[in-house]
Amino acid sequence: MPEHDYTSTSLWQETLATRPGDDPQAEQRERLRSSYVELRKKAAVLLQENARSMPDFTVHDITHVDALWETADLVCGNAVKLNPAEAYVLGCAFVFHDAAMGEAAYGTSVPEALGEERWRDLLSVAYYHQKGCWPDQEQLDDPPVEIAAACRAAAIRESHAEQARRLVDQSWRSSTGNEIRLMEDVLLREAYGPLIGNLAASHWWPVDRLAGEFRRESGSWPWQPRDWTIDQLKLACILRLADVTQIDGRRAPTLLFALRNPQGLSREHWRFQTHVSRPDLNGDRVTYSSARPFLPEDAPSWWLALDYLRGIDQELKAVDALLHDLGVKRLAARAVAGVDSPERFADHFPAQGWRPIDATVKVSDIPALVRNLGGEQLYGDDPEAAVRELIQNAQDAVRARQALQPGFSDGRIEIRLSQNDGSWYLEVRDNGVGMDEETLIHGLLDFGNSGWSSPDVRNRLPGLAGGGFTPSGRFGIGFFSVFLLGDEVELVTRRYDHSVQDARRLTFDGPSERPLLTPMPVKGWVPEGTTVRIKLKKNPNDLRGLLYGTVDDRLFQLVQHLVVENSVPIHTWEPASPEGDVLAPFSLATGEPDEVFDRLYPAVADDWRVGEEKRRLQMRDDFVARATKLRDEKGARIGLATLCNDLYYENGHNYWGIVTLGGFRADRSPSFAGYLTGQPSRASRDRATLSVDQDQVREWVRTQEQQLRSTGQFDDHLQLELASTLYHAFDSLPEDVAFAITSQGVLRPSGITEWAMQHDKIFMVGGSSLAMNTRPPEVYHSRSGYRVQIPDNWIFMYDNYPGSPVSDVFPYGTHRDMAYEHARDHTTWTWQKMWWRASGTIPGYFLRALCQAWECSIQSLLEPVAQRKSDSLQLDGGRGGPVFGNLLNRP
Repeated sequence: MPEHDYTSTSLWQETLATRPGDDPQAEQRERLRSSYVELRKKAAVLLQENARSMPDFTVHDITHVDALWETADLVCGNAVKLNPAEAYVLGCAFVFHDAAMGEAAYGTSVPEALGEERWRDLLSVAYYHQKGCWPDQEQLDDPPVEIAAACRAAAIRESHAEQARRLVDQSWRSSTGNEIRLMEDVLLREAYGPLIGNLAASHWWPVDRLAGEFRRESGSWPWQPRDWTIDQLKLACILRLADVTQIDGRRAPTLLFALRNPQGLSREHWRFQTHVSRPDLNGDRVTYSSARPFLPEDAPSWWLALDYLRGIDQELKAVDALLHDLGVKRLAARAVAGVDSPERFADHFPAQGWRPIDATVKVSDIPALVRNLGGEQLYGDDPEAAVRELIQNAQDAVRARQALQPGFSDGRIEIRLSQNDGSWYLEVRDNGVGMDEETLIHGLLDFGNSGWSSPDVRNRLPGLAGGGFTPSGRFGIGFFSVFLLGDEVELVTRRYDHSVQDARRLTFDGPSERPLLTPMPVKGWVPEGTTVRIKLKKNPNDLRGLLYGTVDDRLFQLVQHLVVENSVPIHTWEPASPEGDVLAPFSLATGEPDEVFDRLYPAVADDWRVGEEKRRLQMRDDFVARATKLRDEKGARIGLATLCNDLYYENGHNYWGIVTLGGFRADRSPSFAGYLTGQPSRASRDRATLSVDQDQVREWVRTQEQQLRSTGQFDDHLQLELASTLYHAFDSLPEDVAFAITSQGVLRPSGITEWAMQHDKIFMVGGSSLAMNTRPPEVYHSRSGYRVQIPDNWIFMYDNYPGSPVSDVFPYGTHRDMAYEHARDHTTWTWQKMWWRASGTIPGYFLRALCQAWECSIQSLLEPVAQRKSDSLQLDGGRGGPVFGNLLNRP
């Protein structure tokens, strides 16, 4: 058979081909045949344009359409026959089904065809997946070229099936102003056009939808033979399977692959299809093979081939199950041969020089995975994590409704702690967007899928992603944290724009049990939004109970602690406060310094804590005087903090610096006071890294230094404490900043040369032997705790590597001497390795300065030290043990 010669297929020959001798239906057959040939001729021009819009896609031109006649023969076999009217309708659906896989089919640009709302949704989600953050309106108005191109391809792929339906009636204007349609025969277009369009679109639908859309049979038209009826479901199934099974080397010609040079996953699709021979039908199995073996470098394509053919196998089985269950005639092709295991697949697709072993991650017990990862194994045993996730989900839901319903201004979150019949319950309610049944099943219960960024949610809530809504949720596992609190969970939800009859109730008896989904009673009233109610497994006041971390066992204190900024008011009720409390909306980015301090470190209103509150207010004054802003690349404030945390040292854990995620407390550090925004460093979102770059942190560190100087607070003890931070940020130290202690007091860069020239031997103390109390600067023996006096030629550097957040941005060893990077792999302790490790530290800074003062090289200084490996000297008669370090001799 000539390649893609559709007229030679059994399907064509038995239905639309010219018949020798007397043919009583010759006239009707000729009309259908001529109409199809003319349609095919015009569509070939349109299909040729697909490659302009989708160059990385395999062939979707008229040759693919012609090949579908061949694969239709394959899937039908001898089991199913078609009459000429069915063949004509099926052939036209072949033509139209992929005709909209290019921008030319839309008559306008893809963004205009898709509509501004859907286009901006698509851009927003694509930006999130590529950049890891949601775009602002300016970025949506002018998206990066690569994101816009990816969105155009995604939009075409997602909408081409529905556009194919519209193409049946679409017209184009010729150069002379005449209308051109793909189907010119008006009678046939009006008779069969709607069905052809629906069939063309159906290849993109779920299999289960076919029965509802195509269950009935269409009668014959008066101008056709009576038995030319159309079995719509049969045609939909044939089209679907003919299209999905048309995978072989003709879809990915070698020369065309070389010319287009597709990249990424598309490249692997081309490579595996280049190997695939034309499929055959053996029994009820479609059999694919490759005459050319897959080499080790082709392994990704081999595995993609297996995955793809397994997808075809699933389609064949799904269609066969549908036809079987409906009691109608089944097609001949019902599965794909050899895809049940990699070993059997290798019989059809040989691997040369390597052996396929299916070592992919398998999850055999999904409920157990959810039980383990959705609870303590992911979040630890801290119940606060579950409350944070519930509040975050509730706020996201309210903000989503505000984006979809601009006039909605009464958003609220309600949290209630109650006791009933000896059991404690926590209830979190919002009046946000709510969920329909599909979102509930495929969004909330899809463990690991962050629904807000999924195409399904984007399509079900058009305008959400592109309307400025930026959810805090990210990993798609937050809801399952509720099982930290208890196993008995009830969720009631109604979408804000749906009726009460659409409300649903979901109940759990634990994370490993299957939930029960039921409609709500008809007579009951269910407000829009979502309510989650958990029966607590612990008394909230018990050890590690819900309120364990609060000062006065108050729910409101817990909410204050977790939510450092919010855009939705949060109302709380609890037995200790039946009238309720409200956490009003607050923005960290725009709040005044004193307001920010009060939100981060709220007062505890108790008469017996008057002294503590007085001290807190004094600390607030210090914070206002010293805190400076951290800004992002657009100048927006993403932090307000002091680099040196006197508040923490003076008053303990209540004044930790806070790293926020979406306005929620995520991480903390004693190295600063105030807040800095971050991004999650693990799925449980109780650890975070800063969402800033080195330049932004450098600018903040510099403003902190200037602020401390201007307020007269940059004394010796602060200089010693911040010296390492300044050095790691800037690879240098100001000449007047104290960084070490000698017998003469603190040492500054400006005094290194004079001090060094006073000595021919210098003992550089190791950091573990001595410790420093920088308030005021005093030196102690680490083991004994005795205060010591530094000998004349000793130097002790307070190389206090900066803690978070600076250490997150400037990793240890940032400023190492790259000329000695090779020394990291030395297996013995050489002077080069010693210098490689020290070169990015404060001691390394001192060694450079010492070499300049003594006019020697690093090698001459460190080589004798490295040979000895380590030195130790006694201090104060040996009290407290030896002090370890390095004895440096002037060369």
